[in-house]
Amino acid sequence: MVGEYGSGKTTLVKLLNRFYRPDTGRITVDGTDLARYDSAGWHARTGAAFQDFGRYRTVFAETVGLGDLPHLDDRERIAEALREAEATGFVSRLPQGMDTRLGRSPGGVDLSEGQWQKTALARATMRREPLLFVLDEPTASLDAPSEQEIFQRQMARARDVAARTGAITVIVSHRFSTVTGADLILVLDRGRLAEIGSHQELLELQGRYAELYGIQATAYTTG
Repeated sequence: MVGEYGSGKTTLVKLLNRFYRPDTGRITVDGTDLARYDSAGWHARTGAAFQDFGRYRTVFAETVGLGDLPHLDDRERIAEALREAEATGFVSRLPQGMDTRLGRSPGGVDLSEGQWQKTALARATMRREPLLFVLDEPTASLDAPSEQEIFQRQMARARDVAARTGAITVIVSHRFSTVTGADLILVLDRGRLAEIGSHQELLELQGRYAELYGIQATAYTTG
């Protein structure tokens, strides 16, 4: 899903995650109203990294393991999540690695904004087989090369999980270049679905997506 700031992207993904209830209409999952599903059960089969992610002041391994409580202490699963989030490098440089305490309390270490964001992304990928996986601006604090590498890895992961479980991965971004490889792109504009299609189809449509994609591409090459 792409769109300018304020177009409704985050509101929509929070509806999908059942943090909000629709005022009108309904959201269906395989034809069944999402409101009929047990909230705890639905949340147990979803994974998400939001732009307003949490910064948990605890041992590093725990702040990642919280993404899947039954595997809170599973170091192998945590290490796998760190690899998915391209976070292994900075964790290896922490004073006690995954046992480093986070925060500014005595003996704690504070992370940079980008490191916190990678940590949140690792926490979101703890569940290996979610039915719904949401990445809401998961790389906003990262540089362009890191962002591109993470998106490529997450696209590959999305297709692997979809092949095994039929899961849907929703990636939200205001940077149009990061979602060109998605199977389907939804363009939101002022709270409405304006366009839908693949990257090439939307370029050929010469509508809102093509306009904004061209603006961002020009700004990036001349910036």
